[in-house]
Amino acid sequence: MQQLTETHRPTLDQALEAIRTRAYWSPHPEHPKAYGESAPADGLAAFEALRGTRFDLDQPGTDGWTGGETSPYGPELGIEYPHPDLDVLLPAMRAGMAAWREAGPETRALVCLEILSRISARTHEFAHAVMHTSGQAFMMAFQAGGPHAQDRGMEAVAYAYEEQTRTPAAADWSKPQGKRDPLELRKTFTTAGRGIALVIGCNTFPTWNGYPGLFASLATGNPVLVKPHPRAVLPLALTVKVAREVLAEAGFDANLVCLAAERPGEGIAKTLATRPEIRIIDYTGSTAFGDWLEANARQAQVYTEKAGVNTVVVDSTDDYKGMLSNLAFSLSLYSGQMCTTPQNVLVPRDGITTDQGPKTYDEVAADLAGAVGGLLGDDARANALLGALVNPDVKARLEAAAELGEVALRSREVVNPEFPDATVRTPVIVKLDGARKYWEAQDAEPAFLSECFGPVSFVVAMDSTADALDLLRRTVRDKGAMTVGAYTTSEETERALEEVCLDESAQLSLNLTGGVYVNQTAAFSDFHGSGGNPAANAALCDGAFVSSRFRVVEVRRQA
Repeated sequence: MQQLTETHRPTLDQALEAIRTRAYWSPHPEHPKAYGESAPADGLAAFEALRGTRFDLDQPGTDGWTGGETSPYGPELGIEYPHPDLDVLLPAMRAGMAAWREAGPETRALVCLEILSRISARTHEFAHAVMHTSGQAFMMAFQAGGPHAQDRGMEAVAYAYEEQTRTPAAADWSKPQGKRDPLELRKTFTTAGRGIALVIGCNTFPTWNGYPGLFASLATGNPVLVKPHPRAVLPLALTVKVAREVLAEAGFDANLVCLAAERPGEGIAKTLATRPEIRIIDYTGSTAFGDWLEANARQAQVYTEKAGVNTVVVDSTDDYKGMLSNLAFSLSLYSGQMCTTPQNVLVPRDGITTDQGPKTYDEVAADLAGAVGGLLGDDARANALLGALVNPDVKARLEAAAELGEVALRSREVVNPEFPDATVRTPVIVKLDGARKYWEAQDAEPAFLSECFGPVSFVVAMDSTADALDLLRRTVRDKGAMTVGAYTTSEETERALEEVCLDESAQLSLNLTGGVYVNQTAAFSDFHGSGGNPAANAALCDGAFVSSRFRVVEVRRQA
């Protein structure tokens, strides 16, 4: 362990300082060239070598093999993964808990950092795995699936260490008794994991959304069973393989981290979620299944990130061009297939004030459409920003959205010359009326009050900024939001926006016009979600995200 301490303790200390100061810090380079001259070719070769193979993890309870991933860019991956017999696998995972608990918070943290270090060294390989399971364009898969995901994993380790070390490992207790001898006890305090943690992976961001829960649970003393999305197994299978190798080399049971790949249509997540051995669940995905987990997995501590309706309120701006450019990028990145992508842009129907003079609602909608069209007018740039649609459901929603109202910007097909089978579409922007009299009397909720996941945005005409704030409040309270954006030059409106977001627990970004976007968050500094509205019951990452993954067990001895 001395080598792990020398290698990783300084990094752990830096991570702890970063979460205290919230300053920018990352130990994982964002630029592909930082990994060495041969890294791009080596990473691609390593990914290609995995295709058409059997991904053996040497974990107990394998009763067969399963696979079937097809890249959103077209090619079949042809990889088979071990299918688990849960009655064999789960007891084997628990067998290593005692030694892992006895290792203590620091050792667990250092082992986790070694796992992340080895994953980082293979970032190019992971990038191709993320790209060909999520549909992200390569650079986004490289950054979001690589260093940004690794940052989020390390952030969880730092919070886990911080929370576990709040209580001293031992204490001498002496209570005075006046003239009599004091009462004296020797007390020890041990952090103990709850049990097996289940990570239910998502299709769009398998590593970015998977690593916080995985490393938070592992660092707090729990075995972790990773159940990937059936369309995105490879990135998490690679992660499990690295984790098992590091654990074994450090003298721990490799079965502290295992993979549960499922057969087509098996629905193993529901089976696992209600097993008594599963004591922690991390889930990213649909509201329906997240709600089911919260209602039915009663034996487990459940952390969910579900759907929300992200909103931008446009009241006024002193940088109209910058606002349009920033919004256009936010709406386009990864074809809107992010839980943080804005969906509703609320604009007063009488227009807004700008540095370019007054702009009507129709002009704002048209200019936003023009900004998106200009950004994606070149097919090469469009492919680099959009990636590919992750599944047919996204395409169906995109096509249906054009029938919901007046179309400000029509979606167009983009050909990817490298991957001609990829489904690439630019966003659609639809104009809708948000007046109460228009939609409150309707039998069904308006389209803008439901998440339309994918490259679909609504520019909603509001009677006033005050009405926009009312709709924002209702949206966050009833539907949830991972992000809220706003543009205003009014201090009064800014205060009102903050009040809404503080009341409803929504993360707010104000007047972004440069290279930071509402749908991006930085580990160690930004909180992803708040845990305080229906979009998610946890935040990535804070103390609450890790503190219920372990308990402190006390032993008292007569001194």
